[in-house]
Amino acid sequence: MNLHEYQGKSILNSFGVPIQEGVVVDKLEDAVAKSKELSEKTGTEWFVVKAQIHAGGRGKGTVEETGSHGVVLAKGIDKVEETVKGILGGHLETAQTNGVGKKVNKVLITEDVYYPGDSEPSEIYMSVLMDRDKGRNVIMYSTEGGMDIEAVAEKTPELIFKEEIDPRVGIQGFQARKIAFNLGLSGKAFKEMTKFVTALYSAYVGADASLFEINPVLKTSDDKIIAVDAKVTLDDNALFRHKDYAEMRDKSEEDPAEVEADEVGLNFVKLDGNVGCMVNGAGLAMATMDIIKQSGGNPANFLDVGGTADAARVEKAFDIILKDDNVQAILINIFGGIVRCDRVAQGVVDAYKNMGGIPVPIIVRLQGTNAEEAKKLIDDSGLDVQSAVLLQEAADKVKEILA
Repeated sequence: MNLHEYQGKSILNSFGVPIQEGVVVDKLEDAVAKSKELSEKTGTEWFVVKAQIHAGGRGKGTVEETGSHGVVLAKGIDKVEETVKGILGGHLETAQTNGVGKKVNKVLITEDVYYPGDSEPSEIYMSVLMDRDKGRNVIMYSTEGGMDIEAVAEKTPELIFKEEIDPRVGIQGFQARKIAFNLGLSGKAFKEMTKFVTALYSAYVGADASLFEINPVLKTSDDKIIAVDAKVTLDDNALFRHKDYAEMRDKSEEDPAEVEADEVGLNFVKLDGNVGCMVNGAGLAMATMDIIKQSGGNPANFLDVGGTADAARVEKAFDIILKDDNVQAILINIFGGIVRCDRVAQGVVDAYKNMGGIPVPIIVRLQGTNAEEAKKLIDDSGLDVQSAVLLQEAADKVKEILA
């Protein structure tokens, strides 16, 4: 589950990671009043206004309606309302929104921490994630903060460091010090960074996260270390342990079809292809997508109907798949173990009739318990549904349709 920046920062702060002070605004009329409260608390009248959407590159992104960027410095309380007005309620398009602007329902107003002092502020990139090949957590960091880490990796890979953490023992003091040393820090900044790294790792583990990305981590002009940004992804499978985190879910940021599927218990992920998939079991679903690809098509989705495939469930699955205008065919691939094939076949026939027909060709491949009875049900239905026994046979039918 992805979080907004302000939500990620609240989790970081609860584990002792220093963050900017800030306030969240979802109404323009509240912007000035909340900024004044923030000014009284921090002593500054310069603020950074940041769009809250689930996408990176907000600072370089553009609000379609106003031309404003998604991250803007407001140099004074008198500038806050105008700045917020240019972002809030608009549609922000970034390099990560696939050419479609995402509506900004909230903005985060934070204190400006790039103040003058004894030294120049510097930006650092840092993230914590899992290396599944090695079975270890990894802290990845670079002196090139504030930039696209992909560009840094491509052009100057020597500036990216990785520290592997054994999850059985956690981060050790020497590892935190090594990170601070590799970042070229000394004195107070060195000590603050070791504390920061230790707290960040504790937040990653304690929140059951799959990603914490801070870009940038700021070394201020007076050598404080602060998380200026926060991209956080939590492990959905661990949310039962964090009821308060689960309540942070913002469904308006998710694909509507995926939200609808989740609400009726269907495991659905939208993809960019042209062949819809309806399968029972994640492994079979992956194999089905592979065979579609080998047949010259591209899977339009991952959809696992689970162990229940009655008419109502199949009909809902059809409805969700067909919301995608790119779908040119639907391949149903069911292995009859817990659920009988003839029951699934009857569900397909009933759903087809209830919906008054399906506008794209359907190939149904049923194998397992009562597979022969299921094939007969499909073949005798009189509907525009093709049956197959072998997976390759189903793939060939997909190829014919797409030809």
